[in-house]
Amino acid sequence: MLHAFGWAALIVLGTYLCLFFWGGTLAARAAGRGIWLFGAATGRDRLAAFGFSLAFALSFAGPLLWLIVPAFHKSDPVWTEGQMTAIGLMGLGLAVVGAMVAFAAQMSMGASWRVGVQPGETGALVQGGLFRFSRNPTFLGQLILLSGVALAIPALPTLAGAILFFWSATLQIQSEEQVLAASNGAAYQAFCSAVPRWIRFPGGGRT
Repeated sequence: MLHAFGWAALIVLGTYLCLFFWGGTLAARAAGRGIWLFGAATGRDRLAAFGFSLAFALSFAGPLLWLIVPAFHKSDPVWTEGQMTAIGLMGLGLAVVGAMVAFAAQMSMGASWRVGVQPGETGALVQGGLFRFSRNPTFLGQLILLSGVALAIPALPTLAGAILFFWSATLQIQSEEQVLAASNGAAYQAFCSAVPRWIRFPGGGRT
């Protein structure tokens, strides 16, 4: 069974996914065009798209499958069934924070929001709000969210989901940086010089 914080983390994740798709619909209306670009992805972008989908599926459906089929969680060396209360509560807190950061960053992009990347489909360069601290606050928030779920529900699928998401985001960011540099030139180079790829830590540290 899952403790309350495990179920709460899944509710946070499910709610975030609903808000993610709702926000994408709003962005498409604001842009007056489709914003879902993964359908035309090739190469590493296709791998990233598949990785994102699988990461969220593992994090959300994995624990449910483990509950439905006891043999799976009984053979899982990571599964603790809510025994680590402090870590579970910390994970829930991270999941909430991550979901808030990811959704806030997505909404702040407005008509510039895209799911995937294609040359000529970047929208205006966004540098305000959370983008003052990270060039990829949506990915950062999603990573925190999935990491929180992995702590709230320690299991092989949730752990794999967080790791797979980080790998997929790294691939996607490489492609986005190339396209944004080509479309925004010096403005994007200045943005990269001023803001780290992932996060600026207190005291000036960055990564």
